Amino acid sequence: MKSNKPDKKNKSSIWKPFKKKTSPMDDHPEEARGVRLISKKVTFGDDGEIKSIFSDDGIYGSAEDMQDKWGLSEKQATVKRKGRRRVFAFLSALGIFLFLIAGIFYILPRFLPDLFKGSNIELFVQPVVKYEYNDKSYRVIKKSSEYIMKDPWADSDRISEVLYNEPVKFVSDNKKGYCKIKTMDGITGWVRTECLTNDTASVEPDLHKFKLVISDPSKNVMTHASNGTLITKVMMNTVIYADISREGVYQVSLPGGGTGWIGSSGVIELKPRDDLQVVSSRYFVSSLLTFVNARYLSNGVTVNGISINGAVYVCSQVNGIKMPRTMNEQSKLGQAVTLSHDAVTGEEIISDIMPGDILFLRSPQSAPGSEVIYEEAVCTDTGTLLMISPAATTIRLKQFKSGDDITNRIITIRRVFATR
Repeated sequence: MKSNKPDKKNKSSIWKPFKKKTSPMDDHPEEARGVRLISKKVTFGDDGEIKSIFSDDGIYGSAEDMQDKWGLSEKQATVKRKGRRRVFAFLSALGIFLFLIAGIFYILPRFLPDLFKGSNIELFVQPVVKYEYNDKSYRVIKKSSEYIMKDPWADSDRISEVLYNEPVKFVSDNKKGYCKIKTMDGITGWVRTECLTNDTASVEPDLHKFKLVISDPSKNVMTHASNGTLITKVMMNTVIYADISREGVYQVSLPGGGTGWIGSSGVIELKPRDDLQVVSSRYFVSSLLTFVNARYLSNGVTVNGISINGAVYVCSQVNGIKMPRTMNEQSKLGQAVTLSHDAVTGEEIISDIMPGDILFLRSPQSAPGSEVIYEEAVCTDTGTLLMISPAATTIRLKQFKSGDDITNRIITIRRVFATR
């Protein structure tokens, strides 16, 4: 009886075009490929158990050549190939990753600038560094401030004072702890050798991003941006340079090396080579008033000990006017103010003296008409002067009016700031 089932050969022929391409060994029968056919090689005993199973050459379980017997390539016949490929792939990826890191952070930064040298591409334009203090005679003050003495000993007369990070020129050394220096504005005197460093990197403008001028009486420089310890105090008119600006703080370069942090309040930020703009007299007066009741010190320029000429010097500098340090030099600056006189009484009209005007006075013991300057005062308001207290211990505000002894002692009045 014929079966109704479809012929397997016909069925396979229908799907033949869709079958996966077979390997060459599939095109040959088993016997042609040398495949051991169990049905031909098994011998059974009388009890039905398998008696023997041998290959054609009589050897049981002999090793087979996978390439000859099964038609497999070396790659297909290797069992542990996959593990070795994974290790190789991992090492290759790691090598590529390390090469990219080296390229980004080491190779490119060193070769790209040279490649684009002289181009107008902003990224590769090399900043031009013009050194201002590369002469070996330059030094930098590394103390908060330092007195300039007339002679090389502690109880000598004080000429003036230099500030933190201020460049000076070395003149000579007495080998006894003092050396002679010359300031950039021409003051010559003796300072302690220990207050100087020959490392001028902290004052070179082109090595930094920001120029900072201290406008408060003093500021703290700290080891960290927050919760740091005190490195030093810097005084009004100190100029320091910074490279990093964050919200409310700057990282500044310190004389002798290292960095510190300073708050942005009471600090004027400029470009490294910019100068301060000149402002009106009211800003000058506002700066002066921060020294009211400060301790008086002859020719001092800081809140720790200050003179009127020292206050005029630092307050003028931070408000855009380059001012000498000494009274005699200051008396030659600006415009002379001439007082008018009352037509009836003949007394000076003090309202002609405006806030910000600087008065130079002779000594109370001097003869009328003497031109020798004894002291200095600054008008802060009509009829009010900032001057040395009678006991010469502090600087204070003093009221005056026409006919007072002060008006009779005036040698000259100078106006350096516009009254607007």
